[in-house]
Formats: sequence, C-alpha cells, structure tokens
Amino acid sequence: MIKKRALKSGLPPGTLVHIGEKSDREIKITVMDYSPAGCEEKTITSLNECFYFSDPDRISWIDVEGLHEVEMVRQVGDCGGLHPLVLEDIVNTDQRPKLDDYGDYLYIVLKMLRTGTEGEIVTEQVSIVLGSHFVISFQEGMEGDVFNPIRQRIRGGKGKIRDMGADYLVYSLIDAVVDNYFVVLEGVGERIEDLEEAVVLEPKPETVKEIHRLKREMILLRKAVWPLREVIAALDRRDSRLISEPVVIYLRDVYDHTIQVIDTIEASRDMLAGMLDIHLSSISNRMNEIMKFLTIIGTIFLPLTFIAGVYGMNFQYMPEYHVKWGYPACLFAMLLIAVAMLAYFRRKKWL
Repeated sequence: MIKKRALKSGLPPGTLVHIGEKSDREIKITVMDYSPAGCEEKTITSLNECFYFSDPDRISWIDVEGLHEVEMVRQVGDCGGLHPLVLEDIVNTDQRPKLDDYGDYLYIVLKMLRTGTEGEIVTEQVSIVLGSHFVISFQEGMEGDVFNPIRQRIRGGKGKIRDMGADYLVYSLIDAVVDNYFVVLEGVGERIEDLEEAVVLEPKPETVKEIHRLKREMILLRKAVWPLREVIAALDRRDSRLISEPVVIYLRDVYDHTIQVIDTIEASRDMLAGMLDIHLSSISNRMNEIMKFLTIIGTIFLPLTFIAGVYGMNFQYMPEYHVKWGYPACLFAMLLIAVAMLAYFRRKKWL
C-alpha cells in the first residue's frame, strides 16, 4: 500500500491529514473507567461525556477506533489536552514505532499485526497516550483487535490490572500486541516450512513468487518490531515519572519477548534468503537427473542404432540377408547389448 504522504507537503506543522486506508466504518469510542472496587463501561455518543479525568482514584481507558474523521480525532485530542503534533502523528498511520515524552503524558506508537483471510500479514497502527490516571488508545478502525483479553480482565477484576495504575494498563496493551506477534510468526513459520518442502521436492515458478512475497512480509515485520525494542527499553529506564517501579519488571518481560520475536524474524529472513539458492539448486539437480536419464537412454540406443543402420543398407550381396535366423538373431543381439549396458550402468551406480 502506498501512503499518500504528498498530501501533507507544504502544510504547517500540526495540520491533521489522514494518511492511510479509508474506512467506511464510523468512529467508535468506548470508555472503561475502573478502580479496585468496580468497572464502568460505555460507548460514547457525545464527546461531552467521554472523559472522567477528574477522579485520580480511578483509571480511564478511552479507546478510539477509526482515524479517517480527523475532526473527531481533533476533538478527542482537545479533551485530553494533546499537542497538535501528537494528533498529526496519530492520523498519519505510516509512523515508525516510537516514544515521545510530553511531560504530563507519554505518546507511544506501535504496530498491531494479524493474519488476513488469505494468510497475508495485516498491519494496523496503534497510538497510545499515557497520562497520570488515564490512557487513550487510537486504532485505525479495522475489524477486531488483540485487546479483548484485557477488557475481560478489567471487567472481571482478574489479575492485578484493576489494582495497578495507568502505566500497568499501557504495559498490558503493549504485551498483548507483542504476544500476538508470536501468533503471526507461527503462521509465517508454517508457510516457510511448506515452502521449503516445495522448493526441495517440487520447485515451480510460483514458488519463487511466494518466496518474494514472504520476504516482503518479513521486511514489514522487521520494521514493526525493531523500533519497538527501543520504545520498551526507554520505558524500562523510567525516564518519565509516569512509569512506576512495580511496572518496570513487567516491561522487562515484554522486552525479552520482543527480543525473541526479533530473533525469530532474523532466523526466518535467513531461511528465506537461502531459499532462492535452494530453489536454483533443486532445479539444477532435477535438470541433471533428467539429462542423466536421457544420456543413458541415448547411450543404450547408440549401438542398437548402429546395428540397425548396418543392416538397413540395401546391398544385394550382404551374407546375413540369406541367413534363416538372421532377423531374430539380430534382435536378440540388440537386446543382449541393451541388458549388458544396463547392468554395467547399475554396477557403476549411474542408475
């Protein structure tokens, strides 16, 4: 997909221009406001009722699905007190995963990956704003996400999420995204195994196309995961007061998972890089086998063709023409030569 970045050329900083896939779905805003005592959840129909930032004893998670209506995004940003440059980055879905510290809040960009209907990798940008007691997440608005387990834990009060702060919620969102990378990579690994078997056993022109397709997808994965390592490392350093000490140990666990994902991606890239060589070697070996078979057939028929050529000459005084058993004897000799040559080739392990 080609992003239309040229639309922003020459515009002032902070100008909101949506860059990404156009969606026919309406923007959906949901709020989960919770504390250890309970949880309140609602879908927002008016921005006047969206934020509960006034109560520092409760955590508010505002999830915005859909970025194509930039005016709505602007209003949400105004409610949260977000900088115009943050809003500009939110509606630009071609961002690199990053972390920006604005003092009162942190702005985090990461890529949410999933497997499409045809096995392709689908990328969706997720922007997260972390405040002292609120979290705002912006999604592109594609069908479904990986945050449902977190919503279930908040609703049911399972785990530590309702007892911890907003930074733990952000950790949970990042952890859900990173864990889903393993699911995507598992599917990619199965495709690579099937492709590797096809390359060795039955190489076809379509195989090369699939190799190039997978290589492009691995580049996409690498671009999504490598910068995320820097983001999590920056959170782990606690450069911001918004990250508490108890959450750091959980961030280190996500960092370890990110390194595992990167190692898996690099291993898969190496396998794909060598797969073209394997493909060419397989085709060459197959061609050699065919040429060897044809050479053996031609070698066997060479003396037979010579005998047939000699006795195909129309000379009147060839003595063998008048031998009663000459014809079957000639055929028997030709068969004997063929069998003897096959036996010789087999003993030499050429067959």
